[in-house]
Amino acid sequence: MLITIDVGNTQTTVGLFDQSDDQGADASPHIQWRMATDHTDTADELHERLFGYFQMHGLALDEVSHAAIASVVPILTMGWREFLNDLLEGAPLVVDASRDCGIEVAMPDPHSVGADRIANAVAARARYGAPAIVVDFGTATNIDVVDGRGRYRGGVIAPGLMLSAGALFSRAAKLSSVPLERPDRTLGDTTETAVQAGIVIGEAARAEGLVARIKEELAAEGDAAPVVIATGGLARLVSEATDLFDEVDPDLTLRGIRQIWLHAWEKHSQDRSIL
Repeated sequence: MLITIDVGNTQTTVGLFDQSDDQGADASPHIQWRMATDHTDTADELHERLFGYFQMHGLALDEVSHAAIASVVPILTMGWREFLNDLLEGAPLVVDASRDCGIEVAMPDPHSVGADRIANAVAARARYGAPAIVVDFGTATNIDVVDGRGRYRGGVIAPGLMLSAGALFSRAAKLSSVPLERPDRTLGDTTETAVQAGIVIGEAARAEGLVARIKEELAAEGDAAPVVIATGGLARLVSEATDLFDEVDPDLTLRGIRQIWLHAWEKHSQDRSIL
């Protein structure tokens, strides 16, 4: 099995892919789970946490033959690499814009692009074609753009829904935490529904406005209308408040990590050390 690990600032998503799967690059994870990202985790603690999840699903860690990591937390990148180096015969693949990920990064400083954003672009192009716009609702709300030539062009980074909610609740003495749900109407008639409208519908409206402007810029360059995809842990919640999205695809980042691994494996199949 191939294990793919998407280490975010708040949550880490882990997916297992059966290497005998005949769906090729577009396969979805056989099993996946989310766990809180703890920036203090050591390699031994990551081993223990993963061991527990595997046991819960009746699996053994020695069934894993390959691994790929996309991480935005450098200290945890080191911990995951150390743990997986001990588990596997070869080193895990660490997704990095400085390596060949199978997509051209048409930006002044390609190396500055986060690994998860590259993975989203690779998976979006593979499944939905180009041009494409991915809106990833996580700790940050990231918008990633693949242009009509299939190149990664950049996008937008904004505070995520949970960051905005946390800031509101911590700074507004008369507001307490409310369930994050889509209200029936934008016009809230209670404090709770007003807060829900501001946070959930507000996040949807922000995505609508930003995507509309990006579409205009792509159209000015001669691109066709892009497919718009929502992903990330809060994608389903926000998608309920808008008709912006053509697709809601929670597995997008994990599939992109796998596709980058496949690209590296096929290109360097004679040099196992890079993986």
